[in-house]
Amino acid sequence: MSVAQERGWHGKVAGTRKTTPGFGIVEKYGLLVGGADTHRMDLSNMVMLKDNHIWSTGSIRSSVEKARDACGFATKIEVECTSEQDAREACEAGADIIMLDNYSPDDLKAVAARLKASWPHVIIEASGGITLAMMPSFFCESVDIISQGSLTNGYDTLDFSLKVPKPASFQARARADAAPDAAPPEKRAKRA
Repeated sequence: MSVAQERGWHGKVAGTRKTTPGFGIVEKYGLLVGGADTHRMDLSNMVMLKDNHIWSTGSIRSSVEKARDACGFATKIEVECTSEQDAREACEAGADIIMLDNYSPDDLKAVAARLKASWPHVIIEASGGITLAMMPSFFCESVDIISQGSLTNGYDTLDFSLKVPKPASFQARARADAAPDAAPPEKRAKRA
């Protein structure tokens, strides 16, 4: 936070949703005491649409519309975007916050400037592996928030996700129902 102040950057430094299970409220309090933003205190404070949500509805527009119907006018909707095309779709759909995730500093600044030129009211957040050492390279007039998981995870952690990539060793395996001999004995008996 002092880095941002020393450089005259207008935005906010925030933690992320990632906190230690059972210890999140203490870590969020630590952010506040240290001068950072909590991003959100819990899941009820804001709707955050990530790739799983978007894929399940078929489009960013559909996801934003469904979220707005569910949460009403008073709750902000944030969309995680990994391309300018996604960010533009999210802005057009009425998202309040655009999270530009895993961008290089130069690319982020360029995309953020173009988005702000068309949608000056939309909040632009930079996120994705940003550390204190590299944070100044993301400072610019068009970026409103820089979020860092490292503010609450000052130690190595396991990045737990519900998405598990399929290992290459499983890619070549045949399905169990592809050949009669591959089925369990009780299923082979029923086929006979």
